[in-house]
Amino acid sequence: MAQQHATRENWSSRSGFILAAIGSAIGLGNIWRFPYVAYENGGGAFLIPYLIALLTAGLPLLYLDYVVGQRYKGAPPTAYKRMIKSAEPIGWWQVLVSAVIAIYYASVLTWAGNFMLFSFGQQWGDNPEEFFFKTYLQNADGVVFEIVPHLFIGLLVVWVITLLILYGGVKKGLELANKIFLPLLMIMFTILVVQAVRLPGAEDGLNAFFTPNWEAMKNPKVWLAAYGHIFFSLSVGFGIMVTFASYLNRNANLTGSGLVVGLANSSFEILAGIGIFAALGYMAHTTGVPISEVVGSGIGLAFIAFPKLISSLGSTGDIVGVLFFGSLVFAGITSMVSILEVPIAAFKDKFGWSRHKSVTIIGGVCSIISIILFSSKSAITFVDIIDNFANNIGIVVGAILSITWITWFNRQLIPKLVNHINEISSLKVGKLWIFMLTIITPLSLIISLVLTLKSLLTEGYGDYSMMTQLIYGWGIVALFVIGSFLFTSIKNKNGALK
Repeated sequence: MAQQHATRENWSSRSGFILAAIGSAIGLGNIWRFPYVAYENGGGAFLIPYLIALLTAGLPLLYLDYVVGQRYKGAPPTAYKRMIKSAEPIGWWQVLVSAVIAIYYASVLTWAGNFMLFSFGQQWGDNPEEFFFKTYLQNADGVVFEIVPHLFIGLLVVWVITLLILYGGVKKGLELANKIFLPLLMIMFTILVVQAVRLPGAEDGLNAFFTPNWEAMKNPKVWLAAYGHIFFSLSVGFGIMVTFASYLNRNANLTGSGLVVGLANSSFEILAGIGIFAALGYMAHTTGVPISEVVGSGIGLAFIAFPKLISSLGSTGDIVGVLFFGSLVFAGITSMVSILEVPIAAFKDKFGWSRHKSVTIIGGVCSIISIILFSSKSAITFVDIIDNFANNIGIVVGAILSITWITWFNRQLIPKLVNHINEISSLKVGKLWIFMLTIITPLSLIISLVLTLKSLLTEGYGDYSMMTQLIYGWGIVALFVIGSFLFTSIKNKNGALK
């Protein structure tokens, strides 16, 4: 094992690790998911459960991911196996979740890149909705594998950029990319927010975002939304932070780093909320409809509502469009490389592959699947279904398994992990951390999972046919289950982990 540790890549400094962790945490979801989730769940009042969720679940799980990766020096399968021999399948579950997310994440990144270019001259015309679905995606009913040439080219570009960064390794790839893209993201998004808050009607939007609806806090769904969002937002529970922490040196300050990452991520989300809602307030002002009708999450917000907003600004809209979609691109690239690093590191560890071989094989397979599925006329159907199942079942189950395997079934490990963190960290953990990880975090995740499963099993998802949901939704979950045991059963080549 000593030899494996000696040759492992590492960050050039603690700040390199922190930048990469922030880059991973700040992704497309911060910009288009958080403002909507906050608005739907009590506006300003949502910030209270959100911050409580950050402190009681987000940071405790982040610290757990850090200590597992840094102490056991490996991607999830390796790290979990070194910690508890029976836990290797949990690591592979998280690896497969990351691989699936990377495969569809590339698609949304392609759309953002194209729309950044479409912002010049506002090429979506008078009807952004029709342009997005009909002209750009050429969306077909049902599942159609006919290739759309411009989607194919866009995906090819995204995958080439992603793999080139990953070939560079930890220092010259991941770290360098974050040093370039994160400052660019911050500059572009700050300019966008300043522009947005100066628009007429912006104040109405900000009032909608921040006005507290205290009644909403009595609703358990609001609390579940807060906990659910924190896990997705911080990139915890699906292997990224375990992998990143495995590249840290032996005496890195884990809790100090975690606090910086958690607060930076939440600060950016609130900044995103200010920018998005100021813009939506302006849209409501110019169209004369209430904010509740212009507000939307995800794809509708980014590719339909925002182009409408940009068009209403005249020629200055071009700049706002480039800033907004450019921000999505830069946020997306840093997250994309982080997500794909998990399977790449896992296969390197298991089979003793070089980085070049691992990036070529894993990146090659993922990119081929991604291009086949997401350059087709059913791209948006695949994104919607796979995203729902990979996030709401894949990430949540991976997080539940990783926590309960330690805190419920292998409690003898807890004192070792606490001592390890406290020996090297500025902020000490103790009984409160253990209580959160043993009770609060797993229970909030389990309740969330039960509600999700109940909804999916009784109502299905969206208007998709049962066969489509079975193949691309439940089929993905089956892949996580089968794959996690299959990869565990394969023997390590040349005893790579011995």
